[in-house]
Amino acid sequence: MATPAQLGLQNATSPIMEELIAFHDHTLMIIFLISSLVLYIISLMLTTKLTHTSTMNAQEIETIWTILPAIILIMIALPSLRILYMTDEFNKPYLTLKAIGHQWYWSYEYSDYEDLFFDSYIMPTYYLQPGEFRLLEVDNRTTLPMEADIRYLISSQDVLHSWTVPSLGVKADAIPGRLNQAMLASMRPGLFYGQCSEICGSNHSFMPIVLEFIYFQDFEVWASYLYIV
Repeated sequence: MATPAQLGLQNATSPIMEELIAFHDHTLMIIFLISSLVLYIISLMLTTKLTHTSTMNAQEIETIWTILPAIILIMIALPSLRILYMTDEFNKPYLTLKAIGHQWYWSYEYSDYEDLFFDSYIMPTYYLQPGEFRLLEVDNRTTLPMEADIRYLISSQDVLHSWTVPSLGVKADAIPGRLNQAMLASMRPGLFYGQCSEICGSNHSFMPIVLEFIYFQDFEVWASYLYIV
């Protein structure tokens, strides 16, 4: 999760997020080089009175500053389109998770299991245990197996919501009457936090998301325990 005074993105835990961070660094370096060049030219214009009359009407320079930005845009567009198609690629999922947004909580349904569903509310401050995060902890964590392709379906029962987990690189809008789908996967176990990222009302920031990724055998034990309960 994010830490105080953090300047970069959260550590990636999924292949998609690793690609997004690499693209972010790639684009940021291009922006830094362009900004440095523009600042250098401005400083030269302010500190010298020399005028190069031979370059005032040079067609070569106009050709360069027309073609060079086009090449830079292509260098940005190609990796962006590649990641866009990767996010829309659907493999055979191991598990299907359905998230339904309400005011102001999330409901989860495990479509591959019969009668396996629960609501996830924000944990009140006075119920928090040492080490838990205020406004980010929930009463029922969403447990999923790691190293598995998981398809998640997102919808809403009342207003617009947005199901977002930054460290996994997933963000999908929950729209009433519409079912959106995407893929997620985690390469390591752990807890990953998110929140509703849509301005869906006064309490939209009190709809936290907590995903707990565990090993396959532990996930089956967890699912079996809920059946017994």
